[in-house]
Amino acid sequence: MIQVSDDIVLYPLSVDDIFKIFNTLNDEREYMREWLPFVDTTKEVEDTASFVNHVLETTDQQFTIYYQEKFVGLVGFKDTDNANKKIEIGYWLSQYAQGKGIMVHSVLKLIQHAFSEMDMNRIQIRVAVGNHKSRRIPEKLGFQFEGVERDGELLVDNVYTDIAVYSLLKREFKG
Repeated sequence: MIQVSDDIVLYPLSVDDIFKIFNTLNDEREYMREWLPFVDTTKEVEDTASFVNHVLETTDQQFTIYYQEKFVGLVGFKDTDNANKKIEIGYWLSQYAQGKGIMVHSVLKLIQHAFSEMDMNRIQIRVAVGNHKSRRIPEKLGFQFEGVERDGELLVDNVYTDIAVYSLLKREFKG
């Protein structure tokens, strides 16, 4: 468990989270599908179970986010490259929990963890260019905009989107 604030707690992802994740995605399907291509292929609880079990078999760490003791999203590490000491952070948040600073504070905790506990040198965040809410996270946390990966992700309805690539180096981190 990682205590982010009085109201925000991160718990390591577990099989006990499958229904909470699925129900949130299912209840907010229309909202979530705009930027999360996996939402359309997450049709049954078993689809979420496959995702959770896959994550648990890897070395990547994912955390459930609880705000005021209610599940509101996921945040975690992916594409860990220990040889080059770099890692990527990914996240999503329920539409009803947005605008409260939950994700900024959660990602900040993971940045601190990656640099101090995991001895990483570089953290990357990749976000759809048009996803302005999500782009504000790395921008608020001092990440450098590196450029655009053209047609970097296939979204729903078979439409490609450009991906904004941000990075933060250990020597640049002030927190």
